[in-house]
Amino acid sequence: MIVLNGGSSSGKSSIARALQEILPGIWLTFGVDTFIDALPAGGDSPRAGITFEQDGTITFSAEHRALERSWYTGLSGMARAGAHLILDEVLLSGGAGQERLRSAFSDVELIWVAVRCDPDVAASREARRVDRVEGMARQQALSVHGGVVYDVEVDTTHSSTEGCARDIARQLSLEAFAR
Repeated sequence: MIVLNGGSSSGKSSIARALQEILPGIWLTFGVDTFIDALPAGGDSPRAGITFEQDGTITFSAEHRALERSWYTGLSGMARAGAHLILDEVLLSGGAGQERLRSAFSDVELIWVAVRCDPDVAASREARRVDRVEGMARQQALSVHGGVVYDVEVDTTHSSTEGCARDIARQLSLEAFAR
């Protein structure tokens, strides 16, 4: 399983789609947006357990965290059953989030990929998207990487998402599949 971690508007979802086209076999992409979309009102309901603050800070209820653990348990079962997964994540708690994922996927090989992007560039991308809370990209651009240990790192500030996907595939010794 490949875990892409980066802030909002860093290019993770586009990289995941590009990886699906160049990696061998069929890869499924899931992530934080998939999970949030499945929540009441796509995460916008108070029942979803997510609070989006004016400054871009996001907080979660205990009930939301319990449901997130169930989500990860289900994905772990898919990976153990042989599905190739790309997980598009925003580890808001940095290294603590990485440990939560390691625990949930303890018997699955995880490949950790940092998707970095300059905070100003990410904020500019965020401003063009109607589905984002202003301030999230700038706040998350650096903080999501704190304490996280990676196998591969890419930066979308000046590189295309397709180029980053090819770099990831090459660094994972999958050169033959990185067109």
